[in-house]
Amino acid sequence: MWRGGLAKRAPGGLGLTNQPMSSPIVCKPTPWFLWRALAMLLMFAVFAVLFLVDGRTGYREKNYSYYVWKAVERASEEFTSREGAEDPAAWRQFARGQEIEFPEDRSILPERVEPPMAWPDKLADAEFMAAGQANPKKLLFAPLMDELGLKKKPGEKDYDARKIAEQWVFGAICSVLALGALFVLLRTRSRRLELADGVLKAPGSKPTPVSELNRLDLRKWKTKGLAFAWTGGGDGRKLRIDGLTYGGFKEEQGAPAERLMEALKAGFTGEIVDYEEEEEPAGDDVPAKP
Repeated sequence: MWRGGLAKRAPGGLGLTNQPMSSPIVCKPTPWFLWRALAMLLMFAVFAVLFLVDGRTGYREKNYSYYVWKAVERASEEFTSREGAEDPAAWRQFARGQEIEFPEDRSILPERVEPPMAWPDKLADAEFMAAGQANPKKLLFAPLMDELGLKKKPGEKDYDARKIAEQWVFGAICSVLALGALFVLLRTRSRRLELADGVLKAPGSKPTPVSELNRLDLRKWKTKGLAFAWTGGGDGRKLRIDGLTYGGFKEEQGAPAERLMEALKAGFTGEIVDYEEEEEPAGDDVPAKP
């Protein structure tokens, strides 16, 4: 089994052995990574659209509906308290003199809304009001939505300018994240992890002859499919070998990443850092429990 904290170092010099080079091994981006990047792109894009729509029109439309609903709610309360059903003429006179109460900040309303606005004509109809007292939101407000061009149902409260501005901020953040996911997706699709003719081509690094590598760290290879290699000489570059993103380890697909690593190790004579593999004691060698 693999034990953490223990490492084995294979001593040796730089360069390749005299083994013949195998055919090129090319590891393309794995489907799981591409699908994950695509999912992230779609998620951030959807969120960006939702936030930006709410910032541009959505919250303003909800505010419009909210203030109309508050007018309907007040009309219902006034109708009950004034016994409007008993004197339809008096109720009509009262209702036609009322206005929808909008806030002073007109920026939180749709551009088409131009206060002051009187109560809708239907609210002056005593018969209509009497029939809707059982459920004002459904029987009084809902019929007014088409008449007034209301596009959203009212919320529990209105949205002030700060809340609307927040939608723009969140929309901008999600847009940047969506662009980042798109960049990673396109960049990863065009990259390859390749070993051919004694040269290792790792994504993000220039082609490097294996003879220039002097150290190979495999401690994360078994668990995360991740390894690192270093070059000698003055530059001392570090190469990232991501087998989980490029190639993969599925047996039915030939485990390209594992084949590349085995070919790399077969031609590598530098220092290898890896966890020690210890065999489980068997039979009589199993220690007795205290």
